[in-house]
Amino acid sequence: MSRILTQRSIRFLETYLNNASPTGHESRGQELWLDYIWPFVDDHFQDNYLNTVAVINPEKKLRVVLEAHADEISWLVNYIDKKGFIYVLPNGGADSIVAVGKHVNIHTDKGLVHGVFGWPAIHVRKDIEDLFPNEQHLFIDIGASSQQEAHDMGVRVGDAITYLDSFCMLNKYYFLGRALDNRIGGLIIAEVARLVRENNIHLPFSLMLVNAVQEEIGLYGAKMIADRLKPDVAIVTDVTHDTNTPFIKMDRHGETICGRGPVLAIAPAVHKGLLNLIKQTARKANIPYQLVAISRKTGTDTDAIALSSGGITSALISPPLRYMHTPVEIVHVNDVENCILLMLETLKNLDPEIMRSERRTPFISEYEKEKLKI
Repeated sequence: MSRILTQRSIRFLETYLNNASPTGHESRGQELWLDYIWPFVDDHFQDNYLNTVAVINPEKKLRVVLEAHADEISWLVNYIDKKGFIYVLPNGGADSIVAVGKHVNIHTDKGLVHGVFGWPAIHVRKDIEDLFPNEQHLFIDIGASSQQEAHDMGVRVGDAITYLDSFCMLNKYYFLGRALDNRIGGLIIAEVARLVRENNIHLPFSLMLVNAVQEEIGLYGAKMIADRLKPDVAIVTDVTHDTNTPFIKMDRHGETICGRGPVLAIAPAVHKGLLNLIKQTARKANIPYQLVAISRKTGTDTDAIALSSGGITSALISPPLRYMHTPVEIVHVNDVENCILLMLETLKNLDPEIMRSERRTPFISEYEKEKLKI
């Protein structure tokens, strides 16, 4: 099935996905990621908010970052009524439509409390006007008969709520699970580190593998860590949409399809020189890739990193994903492996000095050169 990923890699992915890591509560997921990547790097550190950085060649002056985000969408306890039913707020882009009927865990100081998103049966809701699954109508049933019983079980306002859905393979070609957005990115950058170490690849720069927190609520972790690291080059990996499923219009959202290779974003935050290098690398290495045009923000940590420290040379490489922000996200194994290969080959071809020079020197067109006699 796999050319790049090992059985150990896939076992790690399963453990990593099955562990809940909601935004603001990423600690256990970061421990798992660090345990996996640690044999392949020379050093590591975490900041106050648990952005986790693993480093190869920490003594090198020039810095290249490979970045993914560690957090997953979730819900938060907002209110417990007198009957013991729990009302919620989204923690990130949680989709109310897919919540109804799902099993959940509430992460309390006393441990996990099991519950379900309840919903009136089809027989009785015909007389209820304007009833639609949205955050105002969603509620969780934990089997409590009163607010006090819910409190006695440990549930408090602000507790995180995650789905129970777990990892599996779909038709041997696809990974399926909750939170592939974007823990598949955490796997990708860890596998790059593994291949650098196992193949004894000597890089002329410090390679920093960054697993950032709090992406789903505003790219906060990337902002924090980019300002601290001030890298010369950053390549971000985060999922993008597979537009080949029903009800998605390709003429509006582009043509990006699972199994056809990594998706390279063309966007204001993406540095054209770095993007061209990645495309050239892909062609030379016979790695398939797809393109997506983004007119403003990419909606990923690329935006935060590119805009930090006066402007950091950045690019975005994405595996296409089906059913984003649902508990049944799907990615193709080949796309994951080609993302790993493309990042690895790009590192081999990367001259950070040139990229840093491009970032710090104003672009001058051929017309302007002639006009200014340069």
